[in-house]
Amino acid sequence: MTITYNWWKDATIYQIWPASYKDSNGDGIGDIPGIISTLDYLKDLGIDIIWLSPMYNSPQDDMGYDISDYEAVYPKYGTMEDMEELIGGLHSRGMKLILDLVINHTSSEHKWFKESRSSKSNPKRNWYIWKPPKYDENGKRQPPNNWGSHFSGSAWEYDEVTGEYYLRLYAKSQPDLNWENPEVRSALYESALRFWFNKGVDGFRIDTAGLYSKDQKFPDVPIVFPDKAFQPCDLYTLNGSRIHEFHKEMYSEVISKYDVMTVGEVGRCSREAALKYVSAKEGEMNMIFLFNIFNVGTIRGDRFKLNPYKLIDFKKAVEEQCEFIEGTDAWSTVFLENHDSARSVTRFGNPKYYETSAKLLSLLQITLTGTLFIYQGQEIAMSNLPRSWSIDEYKDINTVNYYKYFQERFGEDKDFDEKKKELMDAVNLVARDHARSPVQWNDSPYGGFSTVEPWTRVNDNYKTINVASQVEESNSVLNFWKRSLKLRKQFKDLLIYGSFKILDYDNQKVFTYVKYNSQFDSTSANAYVVMNFSTDSIKFEKLIEGDFQLVHSNVDNLTEEILTPYEGRVYIVS
Repeated sequence: MTITYNWWKDATIYQIWPASYKDSNGDGIGDIPGIISTLDYLKDLGIDIIWLSPMYNSPQDDMGYDISDYEAVYPKYGTMEDMEELIGGLHSRGMKLILDLVINHTSSEHKWFKESRSSKSNPKRNWYIWKPPKYDENGKRQPPNNWGSHFSGSAWEYDEVTGEYYLRLYAKSQPDLNWENPEVRSALYESALRFWFNKGVDGFRIDTAGLYSKDQKFPDVPIVFPDKAFQPCDLYTLNGSRIHEFHKEMYSEVISKYDVMTVGEVGRCSREAALKYVSAKEGEMNMIFLFNIFNVGTIRGDRFKLNPYKLIDFKKAVEEQCEFIEGTDAWSTVFLENHDSARSVTRFGNPKYYETSAKLLSLLQITLTGTLFIYQGQEIAMSNLPRSWSIDEYKDINTVNYYKYFQERFGEDKDFDEKKKELMDAVNLVARDHARSPVQWNDSPYGGFSTVEPWTRVNDNYKTINVASQVEESNSVLNFWKRSLKLRKQFKDLLIYGSFKILDYDNQKVFTYVKYNSQFDSTSANAYVVMNFSTDSIKFEKLIEGDFQLVHSNVDNLTEEILTPYEGRVYIVS
């Protein structure tokens, strides 16, 4: 295999959710100066790049993914001068910064949308997607089609001012931009991209990167969930007919002019479709996020419908997420958490072996091919929110809307309590809120995140799970991550760039794979990774020939012949 090195391939990227990271001024909300105060901590951890989630001016209906001004900073996060100091502070440490590029939609408070909704004849009317109502047999007004919002209910919002609906695949305050209009694309390139590249930003994570091209006939989608009026609409909105044309244009006109990286949130697509986005020769994006692992244990199209999984399902998801680039000029990503997910140690670990399973997941990630992404707090094994918390503690618009819609549909049912328990089991496991609780810096009130009550509640376990308690503890999850990241770069040809082959695929307790650089054989050095994802002690087996050198493990004083519960090992085999 020919290796092509790039700075963004070797990098470890740390995502920061600004509202919940660190509050510097005592208002209960994280901010940019708070981030600046931790740059040495992140550098010491082994971070190369910070991905900063939306810090643009916004009404914050969807935590900044509803942008009202691409060229301004949300005042509670700081100022433009703070952003410039952050960029300079990172660059002086040899680190880089990427931002979120949110260009499928704006806030309804953006000046473009205010003009668009002012009248049907406004020059910016066609900057968004407007359609007249439908009427049923009783003459009742209905949305233009049965497309469902990703945040529950209809994907269309009626506007009294002009008597039409606008498309909003997310919240009603997030109208979708009309990418068919070249004026829209030109304005986005100038305001959302060039402005920040000229400030020194090193790239973007591209939000909802597969959604810009909608089927212009706007047909009804097939009914997948008979109990719902509005249905998942990916068929006509995801990976549409012009999506690659749009990305190629954005790359050729703007991105290619700078030494920057891009990673697109695509989520779900076939291998063939994924390669169209990230094949180097295509000239679109450097890499994409696929949600194969995120979707394990849930039903596609409804994250709050759980579907029990086995280890083989997890293996398959890892394989699909990492191996789709094999034999191509494309690149992949490695991640188990982000702002849209629950905490990985809760989803894929075991509470009885909490620290051991957290380290096991670290070991998994640092040995997979692709650019590695870590989410804030993951390095100390922050967990999901307590199951004892009521729905009232949840803040995320996705969770809140889903629960409200659930109450409206089933609130009068005799078995409502049973249905509610089932839903809360799902909320407790997969809600986005779990990733958005404040980072736990120490055991002081509010976890050291702030000196006042934060905008959202701190997890109850901050007294025992926090940065300060792990910094000096050599066997802590934090220090295990530090060692893991150093090992990843020490053996980068195998761990970052190497090919991937699962062994003993059908084993439902042990996950074993080999990393190699050329055609896999026993004559060259390989990395051998073995992980026990069970509560049983299991005989350790060498499934390949060679001289095994242990280079990493998540347990002390291991016994060569036995894999203890949630034990993982990395060998170099020659």
